[in-house]
Amino acid sequence: MATPRHRTAAGSSYFVTTKCRQGKHVFQVPQIAEILVQIMFRYRERKFYLLHEFVVMPDHLHLLLTPSATTSLEKAVQLIKGGSSHEIHEQRDQRMEIWQEGFHDRTIRDACDWRVKAEYIRMNPVRAKLSTNPEDWLYSSASCPQALDPAPHRYLEIASGAKAPVAQIGTPALKLRPLKDHRA
Repeated sequence: MATPRHRTAAGSSYFVTTKCRQGKHVFQVPQIAEILVQIMFRYRERKFYLLHEFVVMPDHLHLLLTPSATTSLEKAVQLIKGGSSHEIHEQRDQRMEIWQEGFHDRTIRDACDWRVKAEYIRMNPVRAKLSTNPEDWLYSSASCPQALDPAPHRYLEIASGAKAPVAQIGTPALKLRPLKDHRA
């Protein structure tokens, strides 16, 4: 069976997860985690994508990124995974397989979805009990000294349905009843 292709829509941002081969904790070694972070910023500086949020966990990576107009989502992830594998092998004189084949992605739908995914990324080390605060985990956007790319404008706005004008229906003399409080 062929590997399904990931759809890339121009200007869209994606929540991406990719795992280490066989669940190995490759990135628990600080020097290897640092190489991955350097590679992500190297390709970002070369404008292959915008990097908004990330967290390098011991056995996987979460990203929130926007591929450039000339880069597919597959290419962006390939650059990160392939570039980091190559650099790790060069610097650490290791030949082990780093990454599991493929990756999972979700297209960011709106501002609310953006906030949920960004929070998930930032809180991942805390939920995994690797740190007490997001800022304490050294290999994440929460503690990164380098500037990250801001969210694209389309994710800063309220979802389009929330802005829809409300039609005035009914008789003007009728008054609305207050909502019941069901917390009791």
